[in-house]
Amino acid sequence: MSAVIRWRSGRVVEVGRRWATAQELMVQIQDDRTGEPTEPPSVVRALAYLDVVGQPVVDDLVLLNVTALDLDLGTGGYALVAGIPHRLPADPEGPGHLVKARYTPLQMTVLGVDEQDSPHHDVLRDADDLARMPVIVADLHSALPAIVAGLRAELPDARVAYVATDGGALPLAFSRTVQGLREAHWLVGSITVGQAFGGDLEAVTVHNGLLAAHHVLHADVTVVAQGPGNLGTGTRWGFSGVAAGEAINAAATLGGLPVGSLRISQADERERHHGVSHHSLTAYGRVAVGSADIPVPTLGGALGRRVEEQTQSLSPPHRLVPVEVADLRAALEASPVTLSTMGRGIDDDPAAFLAAAAAGRHAAALLGGVG
Repeated sequence: MSAVIRWRSGRVVEVGRRWATAQELMVQIQDDRTGEPTEPPSVVRALAYLDVVGQPVVDDLVLLNVTALDLDLGTGGYALVAGIPHRLPADPEGPGHLVKARYTPLQMTVLGVDEQDSPHHDVLRDADDLARMPVIVADLHSALPAIVAGLRAELPDARVAYVATDGGALPLAFSRTVQGLREAHWLVGSITVGQAFGGDLEAVTVHNGLLAAHHVLHADVTVVAQGPGNLGTGTRWGFSGVAAGEAINAAATLGGLPVGSLRISQADERERHHGVSHHSLTAYGRVAVGSADIPVPTLGGALGRRVEEQTQSLSPPHRLVPVEVADLRAALEASPVTLSTMGRGIDDDPAAFLAAAAAGRHAAALLGGVG
């Protein structure tokens, strides 16, 4: 089998901005045979997760995984620091036996909210009910701030939690969106589930992540979506957003009120993503067997007619709910974080963000906050 990782080593020449536990660096790539800078010189932007490799400083030798950077894949244009071999971080202290990134060279232990050493174990041990908490499910991470903006337009004091699934970035620290929403008090907390890590709480499954949002964070509403990035192959079933349908099932099983946020675009030139993306139609129409509310934004014009026609295939088992969105633009523009999806902002693709905001507005209605 051929190698699957492209390795480089280099020296840190600059320490840049930091958010959460993510540290930006500039690294001079070196020739492994001589230890000297490569010819021609190559300096790359790199990202280190401090809770994984420790704090790099200028002149540190670092080991880099440059696979996605070399292949121009969607990792934000970073090489990723895999280790600081000459200055290892101290061993962690305290409880935590939940292993994430399991059986990889970078596997780590975290304290799971649901494990025996957790102070919340007794609360979650027999927890089995979300007590009709609205659970908004989305395909893309970029929908998160727009969903919360739509909710806060009606219920500015609502307690919103975020459950990050593992279809995109595994380290939640990669998300400046979550950092900004936490700082603005738009989120009461985050929970990373599956192989994702770095949330305020860690959980084994989406089910326990939802239960922790309700019983530990006391959320009024929870949003479930993968971390930044997503994987798609242009096939019917080969995309990471399939998990959105499974999250609908989890919310329904636990007695929540599932709400499916539609992925809509008026600017995507790919037929399968224009109007309602096939990701939403497949995840909600084929994967989700539990019933959900599907807020359908009233967009008007040819796009609105296309969206209404596309969503007819989702009912039954789901309930299609028209939601007025014309007045939500101001709420979206008040977001404390940048709104961007697939490289497009709100001026480029307003329908994408209005559709997500519609899901937030509908969740507010379920809580009695509209009208």
